[in-house]
Amino acid sequence: MTLLRNSLVAVGTSALVATIAHAQCSGGSTMASAPKAPVAMGAVGGSSDIVDTAVAAGNFKTLAAALEAAELIDTLKGAGPFTVFAPTDDAFAKLPKETLESLLKPENKAKLAAILTYHVVPGNADASTVLSRPAWATVNGQRINITQKDGTAMVNGAKITATDIRTSNGTIHVIDTVILPSQSNLVQTAVDAKFNTLAQLVTAAGLVDTLSGKDSFTVFAPTDEAFAKLPPETIASLLRPENKAELVKILTFHVVPGRVYSNEAIAARNAPTVQGERISITQRDGKVMINNATVTKADIEATNGVIHVIDTVILPK
Repeated sequence: MTLLRNSLVAVGTSALVATIAHAQCSGGSTMASAPKAPVAMGAVGGSSDIVDTAVAAGNFKTLAAALEAAELIDTLKGAGPFTVFAPTDDAFAKLPKETLESLLKPENKAKLAAILTYHVVPGNADASTVLSRPAWATVNGQRINITQKDGTAMVNGAKITATDIRTSNGTIHVIDTVILPSQSNLVQTAVDAKFNTLAQLVTAAGLVDTLSGKDSFTVFAPTDEAFAKLPPETIASLLRPENKAELVKILTFHVVPGRVYSNEAIAARNAPTVQGERISITQRDGKVMINNATVTKADIEATNGVIHVIDTVILPK
């Protein structure tokens, strides 16, 4: 904690605490208050950076320790700008003690970094800007959802308790709960969701490592019922070793490179698949269609992509 202690000495502690207190009780203190004019991305204020401001506030000690354990101090002291949804010490205290202790171990640094970067959005967004969009992409890669419930703004399941704490490299919004990203990759997510036939076929096609790796993909995942629409002999045939290439062709026709969320897919109207051909994306009677398949559930997050559930297996030409 040497770096953090030095940072605390370097900044004016009392002045920064006063800044936090002012932000929490002045206009715009919570996102339920009247929206203010959006701040241009890149505009910043305050004399201290995000880390120094959090340390000096006194109620972000666990966050500061976690940032140091994840080796994110230098990043959040950099130019940015960043928008940070900062959990208080009380927010971290809601986690089981053993969970927090485990996350702070060196061997779990990557997992801790994934959680912390899920609380950070690139750019500088004040309260009204945050409220202007229902979802934001985080530095983690996954999205957070912004909602309002009974006049209180929420980030996923966390309440936003104070807003617009300005720093030299971004803005801090305070939240009362640690928000957690998905910690399962695409294959694990499909297995956990009981996509049994899809999981079996992905294994037979030798695609498990690809869809479990670091590259991001969007998977239009047929349910077991979708595969059941095919003639029984079709699945049996595809599982034969000599038909592996055909199986790979069909499965990769359901995969698009990168993360493509539902709103982006609808706007694009079509997308190139890993197989090489393009899929069409249309809306009919309020339903989203991927070729001849209906999307029944969208935007299921995974560590390396997103899953949209479809009710029919789509076939390349």
